[in-house]
Amino acid sequence: MKMTFRWYGEQDSIPLQYIKQIPNMSGVVTAVYDVPVGQVWDEEKISRLKKLCDGAELAMEVIESVPVHEDIKLGKPSRDKLIENYAQTIRNLGKYGVKCICYNFMPVFDWLRTDLKHKNADGSTCLCYDHEALMKLDPKNLHLPGWDESYTPEELNGLLGAYAGITHERLFENLVYFLQKIMPACDEAGIDMAIHPDDPPWDMFGLPRIITGEESYARLFAAVPNKHNGITFCTGSLGAGRENDLVKLAKKYADRIFFAHIRQLRYEGKMNFSEAGHRTEDGSLDIYAIVRALIESGFGGYVRPDHGRNIWGEDGKPGYGLYDRALGATYLNGLFEGIEKTIGVRAVK
Repeated sequence: MKMTFRWYGEQDSIPLQYIKQIPNMSGVVTAVYDVPVGQVWDEEKISRLKKLCDGAELAMEVIESVPVHEDIKLGKPSRDKLIENYAQTIRNLGKYGVKCICYNFMPVFDWLRTDLKHKNADGSTCLCYDHEALMKLDPKNLHLPGWDESYTPEELNGLLGAYAGITHERLFENLVYFLQKIMPACDEAGIDMAIHPDDPPWDMFGLPRIITGEESYARLFAAVPNKHNGITFCTGSLGAGRENDLVKLAKKYADRIFFAHIRQLRYEGKMNFSEAGHRTEDGSLDIYAIVRALIESGFGGYVRPDHGRNIWGEDGKPGYGLYDRALGATYLNGLFEGIEKTIGVRAVK
């Protein structure tokens, strides 16, 4: 496997040289952040980003994300031009050594949490989700951490109205349409598309969520069998759905897992959860068993420690501070090495 670390570009408070100092860190997962959604990422911006990464001796092989415009998800007439732009971005990224694009197809909202700085007993802070608190909110006047500044109330209400007639089936059809149109660019550029599961994996404010677990993956690969159509295996997003057997999923879809976000959750009630340190002992997910299943099934793709706590007085970007993610990377390095040596299999491709 290749250990990587999320880096938010030149505005990130964590410098590349710090990331390089984390043991076994092969590269960063990054993006061009100053291009409006739907427009082509020009080569000049991509080249500058790659030069920064190369200068720190960190590969730039994974992009997270190239956002998918809402008109594509809605299936509007404008989608064909927007998909053409997306395909050109894929081709441009391929020229600079990118091998994998992580993206999602969640309507309106990306990940949802109700608290970005939940105070833990040990003094650390973490992201958490309280379903009851979320459901008490007025969807037409939402104020939640993480995305509430992304839209004006008018824009948000307009989007929610546009999705009023979009069923799960229609949204899935629009995803398939999008993927079928961009697969030729992926074939040309040699880039894998790794869809991120919906986070959390259930409908929200009447909006359909369609990438939630085993059944949705089976449908996706049946509809678009191209070898470049795959998934980002996010243990936290999938793990929030109590019905998901992550060990089973890791074994069944290892050949379609191009990118793994490995993080821990601690269940707190039927649907509520807090994010915890990466170790199995720190939460409700068996990280050891998941990693072992990946290795035994032939996974050799990209890995990154996902959402970490803020610890040791760090006031970093919620979920994306340096210290706890560095600890997570070290823990995962140890798991991979120990399991590989125990079973005599290397997680490489």
